[in-house]
Amino acid sequence: MPLHLVDHPLAQHLLTGLRDKSTQPQSFRSMSSSLTTMLVLEATKGIASEERSVTTPIKTTTGRVLSEGLAVVPVLRAGLGMLEPVVQLFPDVAVGYIGLERNESTAIARSYYSKLPDLTNRYTLCVDPMLATGGSAAQAVSLIKAHGAQKVVMVCVVAAPEGVAKLESAHPGIDIFTASLDEGLNEKFYIVPGLGDYGDRLYGTF
Repeated sequence: MPLHLVDHPLAQHLLTGLRDKSTQPQSFRSMSSSLTTMLVLEATKGIASEERSVTTPIKTTTGRVLSEGLAVVPVLRAGLGMLEPVVQLFPDVAVGYIGLERNESTAIARSYYSKLPDLTNRYTLCVDPMLATGGSAAQAVSLIKAHGAQKVVMVCVVAAPEGVAKLESAHPGIDIFTASLDEGLNEKFYIVPGLGDYGDRLYGTF
């Protein structure tokens, strides 16, 4: 199933805090970081590993190490709030950036920035907290694939059914990891119940 709901009790606890309109930016950033860590751990279960010999203080044994390169591409600006947890978990990760700005009237995104490394043979995470209409995510994944990525995983905090359908239509079989599949979009294309404007709440730009 391409849609994966991370329903761990702690993930849902953190999501509830993010939804709460009284949560202040400092707490919002902390909860966002913790929830992203949980989402990314689930989203990277498919990354390749290999067996390797290791000598402990007691004896030589075998363990497993990552054998596949990893990349993360946040969609600006809100996706930046999901970047640091990935870098903390995977210090050798390659980082790219995609800037997409949504027209509030049409909900169609305009690309204003793209800086991506060669993503060939890298397990690539596209991170954007809100999968609303799916237009921005579909554009971002297309750009990521154009830079060589064969395996792309979408990681978001909340998703709308419309966004999931759009992304799956544009990129069949893509795995989507999220903490919640919400009710849908309102007339302004905001996710309901959602959690408001993620970027504004993250950076206090109300």
